[in-house]
Amino acid sequence: MTESQTSIAQPSLDEFTALLEESLAGKALEEGSVVKGAVVSIEKDVAIIDVGLKTEGRVALREFALPGRPAELAVGDEVDVYLERVENAAGEAVLSREKARREESWTRLEEKYKANEKVEGQIFNRVKGGFTVDLDGAVAFLPGSQVDIRPIRDVGPLMNTPQPFQILKMDRRRGNIVVSRRAVLEETRAEKRSEIVGRLEEGQVIEGVVKNITDYGAFIDLGGIDGLLHVTDMAWRRVNHPSEIVNVGDTVKVQIIRINIETQRISLGIKQLESDPWDGIAAKYPVESRFKGLVTNITDYGAFVELEPGVEGLIHVSEMSWTKKNIHPGKIISTSQEVEVQVLEVDPDKRRISLGLKQTQENPWIVFAGSHEAGAIIEGQVRNITEFGLFVGLDGGIDGMVHLSDIDWAKSGEEALAEFKKGDTVKAVVLEADSDKERISLGIKQLTADPFEGAVSSANLKKGMRVTCEVTAVMDNGLEAKLLDHDLTTFVRRSDLSRDRSEQRPDRFAVGEKFDAVVSQVDVKTRRVSTSIKAMEIAEEKDAVAQYGSTDSGASLGDILGAALNKAKDGDEPDASEEVAAEEAPAEEPAEKPKPKRTTKAKTTKAKAAKDEAAADEAAADEPAKDKAAKDKAAEADASSEE
Repeated sequence: MTESQTSIAQPSLDEFTALLEESLAGKALEEGSVVKGAVVSIEKDVAIIDVGLKTEGRVALREFALPGRPAELAVGDEVDVYLERVENAAGEAVLSREKARREESWTRLEEKYKANEKVEGQIFNRVKGGFTVDLDGAVAFLPGSQVDIRPIRDVGPLMNTPQPFQILKMDRRRGNIVVSRRAVLEETRAEKRSEIVGRLEEGQVIEGVVKNITDYGAFIDLGGIDGLLHVTDMAWRRVNHPSEIVNVGDTVKVQIIRINIETQRISLGIKQLESDPWDGIAAKYPVESRFKGLVTNITDYGAFVELEPGVEGLIHVSEMSWTKKNIHPGKIISTSQEVEVQVLEVDPDKRRISLGLKQTQENPWIVFAGSHEAGAIIEGQVRNITEFGLFVGLDGGIDGMVHLSDIDWAKSGEEALAEFKKGDTVKAVVLEADSDKERISLGIKQLTADPFEGAVSSANLKKGMRVTCEVTAVMDNGLEAKLLDHDLTTFVRRSDLSRDRSEQRPDRFAVGEKFDAVVSQVDVKTRRVSTSIKAMEIAEEKDAVAQYGSTDSGASLGDILGAALNKAKDGDEPDASEEVAAEEAPAEEPAEKPKPKRTTKAKTTKAKAAKDEAAADEAAADEPAKDKAAKDKAAEADASSEE
C-alpha cells in the first residue's frame, strides 16, 4: 500500500472532528431531554437504542410494555427516549423510555387539565386508600371513593381496561396526579338522565329491572336512570321489607308517581296499578259491626289487624281487655293470630280504622253491677294493698276497692290497713258499682252497725243537753275528753272553755279532771260530738235570770245567782230544755214599772254582799273548782255594780 493510499484511508484528526460535527448538526442532545432513537438490536430483555451519539444506550424491554401487556418492539423501530447522561463509565448513553413517556404524558395531561378535558388510562394496581392508574406513562392515584357512583365490592372487571378519567389535581414538581372515574360517570349519567327524564311523564306505566334493595325500598333501573320504589308504594297492605315483593334482577311494571325536574329523582309505585281498597271503606265496615282479621304487627301501643288485603285497623292497647291494664299487647294476642274485632271508628280521609277486641267479650263490670246491688255482701281475696286502701278480687277478673275510711269504725285507716296482707280472704259490702267508670266501691266496716250512731241513739244526745266529761288530752287548741256513762269522745275548743276570755286556757285543766258542759253539735257524718263550757255558763245565767230575777224586784245578779245555786244545791237543777227555752224566749217586761222602795244604800249593799258570799261558799262545797271560780267572779261583779 502506498503512502497516498494510506492517507486517504485514515483521515486526519481535523477531518474526523469535522465529520463528527457534521453528523451531529441539527440534533438537540442535551442531558435531561427527550430524544429520538432507533432500535438497532434486541438482546434478551434489553433493547439497544442508537440516538445518534456514535454510541448506543441500553433500555429494558419492560419500559416499552404497557400495564398488563408485553412489550411490542422490533429492530428498526423509532422510539422516544429520555437522555439522562451522554456517556457513562462504560462509554454508553444512559437512556429511559419510562421517563420519556412520563415527560410526554405530563405535558399532554397539563394541557388537558387546563382545558378540563377527560383523559384515558388504565387501573393497574391496588394501593392503600385506592388504586394506581397509568395515564400513558404518567402514574396517577385514584381514591376508592372516586371509583364509582356507588360503592362497589369487586373492582376486578375494571382492572387493566382503558377507560376515561377526570383529573382532579396535578403537581408536576411533586409528581402527584389525582384522578376520578366517578366524575365522568356522574356527568355521563346526568346527560343520560336529562334525556330520559325528558321522555317520561307522571302517571306513565313502564317496565324496569330491580337494581338494588334497601330497608326502605328498591331502586328500579328504567334504562339509564334509576327510580325509587318506596316500601309504602309496593302494596296496599303492610309490607315489612321490600324483599317480600321484589328481588334483585326482577323485571317489574311500575307507575311513575312523581318526577322532580331539579333533582331528577323519580318516585315509582306498584300498588297504584291496582284499585284502592279504601274506596267506600265506611260502607264496607260500619261502626259497631264485627269482623275477623289477622294480626299483622304488634307494637307497644297496640296491634294492627288486617281485615282484607290493603286494609288494616288498629286495636289500641286500651281496647284489648276489660281487666288487664298497663300490659303489653303481645301478652294478650300474637302475630298471625286470627281475632274477632268490633269497628269503633272509621276515618277514610286519614285511612284509619279503630278496632276493639274487648267489645267482642262480655263486660265484667256490667255483669257485676247487674248482679250485685248496693248493700250486697261479697267475698274475695286481697290482691293488692296501697296507701289509700285494699283491692279485693271479684268474679270476672275485676277488682273492688275498700278505701281506708271504710275499713274500721274506730281505728284509723293506717292502723286498720296494717291488719291485712295479700291473699287474705275478706268479706265486704258493695257500696257502689259504676260500670261506666269501671269502679266498684266496697266497705268492710259496713258489715257491722256504726257504734257512734248506736251510742248517740242510746244516750239520746242532742244539742243543748248537759253532760259530764273527763279530760283525756290537753292540747293548745282545746281539750279532748270522753263523755262519762257514754262510749263517746268529745272535743272542747279553746274558745268554748269559758265565757271569760282570760279563762280560755287549756292548761287550766289536767288529764283525768271532770267538768260539765253542754252538747253544741252532734255530727253523724264526721262521727263527732262537740261540747262547750261557755255555752253551759251562758245557759245557766239566762236560766237564773229567767227564774229568779225581774226588773221590778231590784235584785242584783248576785242575788239571782245565789238563789240559783241554792236551788241547785237542793237538787232542783234546771232542765237543759228549760235553759234553751230561757235562752230563746226572754222574760216579758211588766206593763208598768213600779218604783223601787227607798232604802239605805249602804245597808242594802252590805246585806246583799253578805248573803251572796254565804250562798257562794255553800255552793262551792258541792261544785267543781272551776264552777266556784266562775260564780265568785259573777258575785263580785254584781257587788261592785251595786256599790
